[in-house]
Amino acid sequence: MTNTPSFTVALGADHGGFRLKNALADWLRAQGHAVRDFGTNSADSVDYPDLAHVTCKSVLSGESNFGVLVCGTGLGMSYAANRHPGIRCAMVNEPTSARLARQHNDANMLSLGGRMIGEEAAFDILATFLATEFEGGRHARRIAKIEPGV
Repeated sequence: MTNTPSFTVALGADHGGFRLKNALADWLRAQGHAVRDFGTNSADSVDYPDLAHVTCKSVLSGESNFGVLVCGTGLGMSYAANRHPGIRCAMVNEPTSARLARQHNDANMLSLGGRMIGEEAAFDILATFLATEFEGGRHARRIAKIEPGV
Protein backbone atom coordinates (compact mmCIF):
# COMPACT_ATOMS: atom_id res chain seq x y z
CA MET A 1 0.00 0.00 0.00
CA THR A 2 1.29 3.44 -0.90
CA ASN A 3 0.94 6.60 1.21
CA THR A 4 -1.71 7.80 -1.24
CA PRO A 5 -5.18 8.28 0.25
CA SER A 6 -7.82 5.79 -0.81
CA PHE A 7 -9.87 6.86 -3.84
CA THR A 8 -12.70 5.55 -5.94
CA VAL A 9 -11.49 5.28 -9.53
CA ALA A 10 -13.79 4.83 -12.52
CA LEU A 11 -12.36 2.73 -15.34
CA GLY A 12 -13.49 2.47 -18.94
CA ALA A 13 -11.89 0.86 -21.97
CA ASP A 14 -12.63 -0.21 -25.48
CA HIS A 15 -11.43 -3.45 -27.07
CA GLY A 16 -7.95 -1.97 -27.56
CA GLY A 17 -7.58 -1.24 -23.88
CA PHE A 18 -9.56 -3.85 -21.97
CA ARG A 19 -6.50 -5.94 -20.99
CA LEU A 20 -4.65 -2.96 -19.54
CA LYS A 21 -7.85 -1.75 -17.85
CA ASN A 22 -8.23 -5.10 -16.11
CA ALA A 23 -4.60 -5.01 -14.96
CA LEU A 24 -5.12 -1.46 -13.65
CA ALA A 25 -8.25 -2.55 -11.79
CA ASP A 26 -6.32 -5.33 -10.04
CA TRP A 27 -3.45 -2.95 -9.23
CA LEU A 28 -5.81 -0.28 -7.85
CA ARG A 29 -7.56 -2.78 -5.59
CA ALA A 30 -4.20 -4.06 -4.34
CA GLN A 31 -3.31 -0.45 -3.44
CA GLY A 32 -6.52 -0.13 -1.41
CA HIS A 33 -8.60 1.87 -3.88
CA ALA A 34 -12.20 1.19 -4.88
CA VAL A 35 -12.85 0.53 -8.56
CA ARG A 36 -15.94 1.21 -10.65
CA ASP A 37 -15.41 -0.77 -13.86
CA PHE A 38 -17.58 0.36 -16.77
CA GLY A 39 -16.18 -2.20 -19.24
CA THR A 40 -15.54 -3.41 -21.82
CA ASN A 41 -14.30 -6.85 -20.91
CA SER A 42 -13.43 -8.50 -24.20
CA ALA A 43 -11.66 -7.98 -27.49
CA ASP A 44 -15.01 -7.62 -29.26
CA SER A 45 -15.19 -4.30 -31.06
CA VAL A 46 -17.02 -1.51 -29.23
CA ASP A 47 -17.27 2.23 -29.77
CA TYR A 48 -14.89 4.02 -27.41
CA PRO A 49 -17.07 7.14 -26.92
CA ASP A 50 -19.77 5.04 -25.26
CA LEU A 51 -17.33 3.84 -22.59
CA ALA A 52 -15.75 7.27 -22.18
CA HIS A 53 -19.09 8.98 -21.61
CA VAL A 54 -20.33 6.61 -18.90
CA THR A 55 -16.95 6.77 -17.13
CA CYS A 56 -16.97 10.58 -17.25
CA LYS A 57 -20.46 10.67 -15.75
CA SER A 58 -19.18 8.73 -12.74
CA VAL A 59 -16.47 11.36 -12.16
CA LEU A 60 -18.76 14.33 -12.79
CA SER A 61 -21.41 13.01 -10.41
CA GLY A 62 -18.85 12.60 -7.63
CA GLU A 63 -19.43 8.86 -7.52
CA SER A 64 -15.74 8.47 -8.44
CA ASN A 65 -12.82 10.70 -7.46
CA PHE A 66 -10.92 10.10 -10.68
CA GLY A 67 -11.31 8.25 -13.98
CA VAL A 68 -8.98 6.26 -16.19
CA LEU A 69 -9.78 5.52 -19.82
CA VAL A 70 -7.88 3.08 -22.01
CA CYS A 71 -8.11 2.59 -25.75
CA GLY A 72 -5.48 1.51 -28.26
CA THR A 73 -3.62 4.83 -28.28
CA GLY A 74 -5.36 6.81 -25.54
CA LEU A 75 -6.20 9.51 -28.05
CA GLY A 76 -9.81 8.70 -28.92
CA MET A 77 -10.82 8.29 -25.30
CA SER A 78 -9.22 11.62 -24.37
CA TYR A 79 -11.08 13.38 -27.19
CA ALA A 80 -14.43 11.97 -26.06
CA ALA A 81 -13.77 12.68 -22.38
CA ASN A 82 -12.71 16.27 -22.91
CA ARG A 83 -16.04 17.05 -24.57
CA HIS A 84 -17.60 16.94 -21.09
CA PRO A 85 -17.57 20.28 -19.25
CA GLY A 86 -15.75 19.71 -15.97
CA ILE A 87 -13.58 16.87 -17.25
CA ARG A 88 -9.88 17.49 -17.70
CA CYS A 89 -8.54 14.28 -19.19
CA ALA A 90 -4.80 14.02 -19.76
CA MET A 91 -3.51 11.55 -22.33
CA VAL A 92 -0.09 10.59 -21.00
CA ASN A 93 2.63 8.03 -21.64
CA GLU A 94 4.96 8.71 -18.73
CA PRO A 95 4.82 9.77 -15.06
CA THR A 96 6.10 13.33 -15.43
CA SER A 97 3.14 14.33 -17.58
CA ALA A 98 0.79 12.62 -15.12
CA ARG A 99 2.31 14.62 -12.25
CA LEU A 100 2.09 17.91 -14.12
CA ALA A 101 -1.46 17.16 -15.29
CA ARG A 102 -2.50 16.97 -11.63
CA GLN A 103 -0.25 19.77 -10.28
CA HIS A 104 -0.93 22.37 -12.95
CA ASN A 105 -4.16 21.32 -14.64
CA ASP A 106 -6.12 19.60 -11.86
CA ALA A 107 -6.73 16.71 -14.25
CA ASN A 108 -9.47 14.41 -13.01
CA MET A 109 -9.03 11.73 -15.64
CA LEU A 110 -6.21 9.91 -17.38
CA SER A 111 -6.25 8.39 -20.82
CA LEU A 112 -3.75 5.64 -21.58
CA GLY A 113 -2.84 3.71 -24.71
CA GLY A 114 -3.29 0.00 -24.17
CA ARG A 115 -1.23 -0.71 -27.28
CA MET A 116 1.36 1.97 -26.52
CA ILE A 117 2.57 1.33 -22.97
CA GLY A 118 3.12 -1.72 -20.80
CA GLU A 119 1.54 -2.54 -17.48
CA GLU A 120 4.46 -1.42 -15.31
CA ALA A 121 4.58 1.96 -17.04
CA ALA A 122 0.81 2.31 -16.60
CA PHE A 123 1.09 1.48 -12.88
CA ASP A 124 3.82 4.12 -12.45
CA ILE A 125 1.75 6.71 -14.31
CA LEU A 126 -1.37 6.01 -12.28
CA ALA A 127 0.52 5.93 -8.97
CA THR A 128 2.04 9.33 -9.77
CA PHE A 129 -1.31 10.75 -10.84
CA LEU A 130 -3.08 9.63 -7.66
CA ALA A 131 -0.27 10.78 -5.36
CA THR A 132 -0.10 14.31 -6.80
CA GLU A 133 -2.20 17.20 -5.53
CA PHE A 134 -3.30 20.25 -7.47
CA GLU A 135 -1.13 23.31 -6.67
CA GLY A 136 -3.88 25.87 -7.20
CA GLY A 137 -2.71 29.50 -7.30
CA ARG A 138 -2.03 30.79 -10.80
CA HIS A 139 -3.06 27.41 -12.20
CA ALA A 140 -6.60 27.74 -10.83
CA ARG A 141 -7.04 31.01 -12.72
CA ARG A 142 -5.95 29.34 -15.94
CA ILE A 143 -8.18 26.32 -15.45
CA ALA A 144 -11.15 28.65 -14.98
CA LYS A 145 -10.47 29.95 -18.48
CA ILE A 146 -10.54 26.53 -20.17
CA GLU A 147 -14.31 26.33 -20.59
CA PRO A 148 -15.56 29.28 -22.61
CA GLY A 149 -18.57 31.08 -21.25
CA VAL A 150 -18.43 29.43 -17.84
